[in-house]
Amino acid sequence: MKESYSVSSSPIHHDSDKLNVLFAGESQTKPDHALGPKIYDYYLLHAIESGQGSFRTESDVYKLGPGDCFLIHPGQLVSYVSSHTHPWKYRWVAFSGRDSHSFVVSAGFLPDFPVLYRAETNHIPHYIHLIQELFHTKQEGSHMAAIGYLHLIWAEVMNHTSRPLQLSIAEPQVQRTVKQMINYMSSQYAHPVSIEQMCASLGYNRAYLSRIFKKETGVSPVTYLLKLRIDQAKRLLRERPELSVEQVAASVGLTDPLYFSRQFKRFCGQSPSSYRRDISGM
Repeated sequence: MKESYSVSSSPIHHDSDKLNVLFAGESQTKPDHALGPKIYDYYLLHAIESGQGSFRTESDVYKLGPGDCFLIHPGQLVSYVSSHTHPWKYRWVAFSGRDSHSFVVSAGFLPDFPVLYRAETNHIPHYIHLIQELFHTKQEGSHMAAIGYLHLIWAEVMNHTSRPLQLSIAEPQVQRTVKQMINYMSSQYAHPVSIEQMCASLGYNRAYLSRIFKKETGVSPVTYLLKLRIDQAKRLLRERPELSVEQVAASVGLTDPLYFSRQFKRFCGQSPSSYRRDISGM
């Protein structure tokens, strides 16, 4: 099998960006092709397309084959070598940045667990190939698209990892579900969404979600969402005097101005117009 090697680097220089992709490449190695022991100062993910080899860290040796991936952490002393009889072909992508560590931890891809074993479907090599093609164009916007592909790669990693994520270890399922509900309502309150839509989006029965939400927060999801909308309406009434009450109501996902005014008075003890007058007169 003929040896080959190619790599493309990001056309943009980055120092302390939150997350950036440095370069991507591919190689069909020759038998017994070895790298290391060496240390990198960035994260380097390898995805094996064919053949076999071994990856050695400071504490373990991993025998790897098609569909497997291994992640090299910054400052980690590693070496890797291809098989004598079936040398591997792999693709790789390097990334760094302030958020890269939390990015890695989110999938449980820690130094003690640097390997993702083969999954039935693995699109990671394809995404790395697309990053390499992007960088080959030398267009300035390619680095932004590369970050997008890196997120898709990480979605694959998180979907196929066989070990529990760090979040699963630290936090019970019920609390995670309640946080998902809060995040959903916090991001969607400006739209006329309902609790039924949220439950369908999260894939749970409404009665179950209402029960665990009230147990964890002390209020029902309906009350929480309504209070969230009223709190945001108060902010708009204070900060955006040019908006009418009807426009404020619509901006927080309540399209019926009369219902909005009634609920605002229920929570605040006065109408939206009175609230605005009192605030502006202070």
